[in-house]
Amino acid sequence: MELDIDIFVGNNTLLDPEIYEMWLSGQEASDGANALISGSLKDFDIDYGMLLSDVLDHYRTFQMLERLLHYPKRLTEQWIFQIAPSIQRMLIERYYEFDDIVIREFLGKKLSARNRKDLDDVSDKTGVQIKSCRRQFDNVKRVYKVIEDSNCELVEAIQGTFLLSENLSRKYAAIMYLTSNRFETNKKKLQYLTFDDFLYCANWMMCSWCCPKTDCSFEETSLEMDREFLLDLRDLKQVLDRDIYDDLKAYVLGVMKSKLPDRIYADLDSNLKSFTRAIVNIAYGLNHSKEARDLFADIVEKFIEPLRQSRWSERDVRNFLETFTAAAGRTHLFKSDLHLLEVWERYMSIMCRFILKMYHS
Repeated sequence: MELDIDIFVGNNTLLDPEIYEMWLSGQEASDGANALISGSLKDFDIDYGMLLSDVLDHYRTFQMLERLLHYPKRLTEQWIFQIAPSIQRMLIERYYEFDDIVIREFLGKKLSARNRKDLDDVSDKTGVQIKSCRRQFDNVKRVYKVIEDSNCELVEAIQGTFLLSENLSRKYAAIMYLTSNRFETNKKKLQYLTFDDFLYCANWMMCSWCCPKTDCSFEETSLEMDREFLLDLRDLKQVLDRDIYDDLKAYVLGVMKSKLPDRIYADLDSNLKSFTRAIVNIAYGLNHSKEARDLFADIVEKFIEPLRQSRWSERDVRNFLETFTAAAGRTHLFKSDLHLLEVWERYMSIMCRFILKMYHS
């Protein structure tokens, strides 16, 4: 009885980046071999059987490396696979890279076994292979478990533990922040928002709404908002007092009279009170986790949809937000309380960025 055995013998572990991408994407080895023959190797006379054996050997190697990739420092410290440092970095970085459209589907959701089972639906919706969807989900969950109780700066903690680039670490930090705070991102009205929109918002929240000190009075983790700041936001309710609001309204309408078309100015005059109330109520609601989760939904409902319905241009929205933010400093409330003015500016600088970023079709 004759047996055909393919034997691969080597010293340094040779890894083909193109085949690695195929494995990461969840592509079957046979499909990968066919893709190589019709793609990068189309000008070479390659035996399909030998090529398939090589692809299968790569896949086996990647499967053995995967347990090390779960904890990247182990890959750099092991001696079983002789892999150059540059290749190690490539393996780690690409293993933890992700598809924005896949992450968008479970952004802000619990990283539970139940949601992992729903990845079949994510695969169908995005066109990304289920194996790749699972890898991306598991990577997010793995990173989250490591840093969820960390008091260290998030990007540095992720870089130090998983040996990722600063850019990729920053993306993971944003995902961790949105996941930890369970921000609602999947309501129908939010479906037009992309992963990049949420990434932008999360990064600004981490920069400006988290405690900037290492000895925060409420001992917040890096994934929590500055509790002292949130408590101060409750005092913004005073903006709705009649005399304060009248001063603010007079300033805003006075400045915007020459900056807006008549139709948009009339719309602002009619809706300024509701805009102001929404700004204040969102600020107050950030103190309560259930209301804070609806931050993005509230912005869309209270600002994006009304402004879009009235056909405000982005320039008009920007002019209004800048004027509205500056108007507070003209009222006696903020003139007599400079700390509250700092709180207002810290809050509004980020809210303005959110609204402008989310104001697209």
